[in-house]
Amino acid sequence: HEVPSGTQAFDWTVPDEWNVDEAYLITPDGERICDYQKHNLHLVGYSTPGEHKLSLEEIQSHLHSLPDLPEAIPYVTSYYKRDWGFCLPHRQREKLPPGEYKAVIRGSLSPGSMTYGEVYFPSAGGSEEEVFISTYICHPSMANNELSGPVVSTFLAKWLRDLPSRRYNYRLIFVPETIGSITYLS
Repeated sequence: HEVPSGTQAFDWTVPDEWNVDEAYLITPDGERICDYQKHNLHLVGYSTPGEHKLSLEEIQSHLHSLPDLPEAIPYVTSYYKRDWGFCLPHRQREKLPPGEYKAVIRGSLSPGSMTYGEVYFPSAGGSEEEVFISTYICHPSMANNELSGPVVSTFLAKWLRDLPSRRYNYRLIFVPETIGSITYLS
C-alpha cells in the first residue's frame, strides 16, 4: 500500500519521502568520515540535503554520540523537524581535530509516499476471530528488532499460507515505525 506524504493519520501526518544518494563528513585533514555508504546509522535519519562548511565548534551541534557507549554509533532521526546531522562513536568524536569540516548530504526530502505491506489469510470455517501480527520494516541495519521481526513474520506468513486449513483469520502487516502503525490504524 502507498500512502502519500501529507496524509493525516489521526493527529500525525505522513512525512515527506527521504532518499539518500551519499552523505559524509570531510575532516580538516581531508579524511572522509561518517560515511553513509559504510554504515547508514552515520547519518541522522531524515537529514535535509545540502553541503555545509563549519568549524569543529560549529559542527558539534550536528554530531551525535553516546559517551556511555563509546564504540557505538547511535540511531538518531529528525522526521518532523527539518535538520541534519551525523552520528559517530564517541571515541572518534573526542579525537576530531580543530579546523574546518565539510558536511555533504546528497539526496532528496520531498513529497512521495510511505509504503507498507499487508497479507491476509482467511480461516477455513468462516471464523470472525482474527490474529493480528505487526512488524516494523524501517531500520534493517538494527538487526535485533528491525530485521528479526520482518524475517520471522515472513516465515510465519509462508507457514500460515501453506496450512491445509486455518481455525482463525490471520493478518500480518509490515509497516515503517510508529507512523506506519498509526497510518494503518487510521
